[in-house]
Amino acid sequence: MLRRPRRNRKSAAIRAMLEETQVQTRHLIYPLFMIEGRNQKVEVASMPGQYRFSTDLLLKEIEECLRLGITTFDLFPAIADAKKDKEASLSYNPDNFYLQAIRQLKRELPEACIMSDVALDPYNSDGHDGLVRGGKIVNDETLEVLGKMAVAQAEAGVDILGPSDMMDGRVEYLRNALDEAGYTEVSIMSYTAKYASAFYSPFRDALDSAPRSAEGIPGDKKTYQMNPANQREALIEADLDVAEGADMLMVKPALFYLDVIKLLKDHYDLPIAAYNVSGEYAMVKAAARQGWLNEEAVMKESLLSIKRAGADIILTYFAKEFARLQAGR
Repeated sequence: MLRRPRRNRKSAAIRAMLEETQVQTRHLIYPLFMIEGRNQKVEVASMPGQYRFSTDLLLKEIEECLRLGITTFDLFPAIADAKKDKEASLSYNPDNFYLQAIRQLKRELPEACIMSDVALDPYNSDGHDGLVRGGKIVNDETLEVLGKMAVAQAEAGVDILGPSDMMDGRVEYLRNALDEAGYTEVSIMSYTAKYASAFYSPFRDALDSAPRSAEGIPGDKKTYQMNPANQREALIEADLDVAEGADMLMVKPALFYLDVIKLLKDHYDLPIAAYNVSGEYAMVKAAARQGWLNEEAVMKESLLSIKRAGADIILTYFAKEFARLQAGR
């Protein structure tokens, strides 16, 4: 045999030298959950190792992560039901604890790059990403609230906005609102291909933000999030987001949509992000606790597969564990 591919696998040194894909801590964004109060650290039951932090402990958590080499954090607020309403009005109230926490974080840890979520579901008493009117999730009225939320987050010091609502036209609406308010340097990482996935349940547990049946609307998000059966539709969404001024494009979930990640990577020059979602994380944790899988090996292989598919950036709850391994701690 003239060709023996195994010659290029015969030693660790050769395998390392020829490795095509690498994941580094700098490629990761760490999603973190926030709650009101002080000295609060509450584990999310369906996401072992993930917590809801009050602002004081969130600062300590981010400071520790910065020392491990994690530079970017996506923050999600858990809002008490009593403070939610059908208009999601707390979302842009400057006294919102979420916005106050971001201001404090940017003062005390200015080197931390902060990403925020732009959607109504944490604040909406209906649990939907858009306003409910007459049995429908209304698109254009929702954009007005999203625009106010985006400007309020930019004012607080957010570096990257993550519109996750899947309303039509929201990237352009947010870009215009930010530019008119003078926040031309704030980035938009659009949730371009966000699917109506069954893998979000642990996240919704963390924020108590599951969609509710309201005015005849079923308790799901299928009228605005994408059908998991569709791939070409992701190109339509991406075309729109690029034209509307997105700086980065995201696919969510990641592991079960590697084909979509590759599709966007092959068609667009913008950075491609992928969200390794709560259900994907929870499955690995649950199997590892049963002794069915090697957690460290599966975590590494999972992140590698997402990177190999074409993701430049990975949002993952494994970020801190991965960073510790890379740092040898």
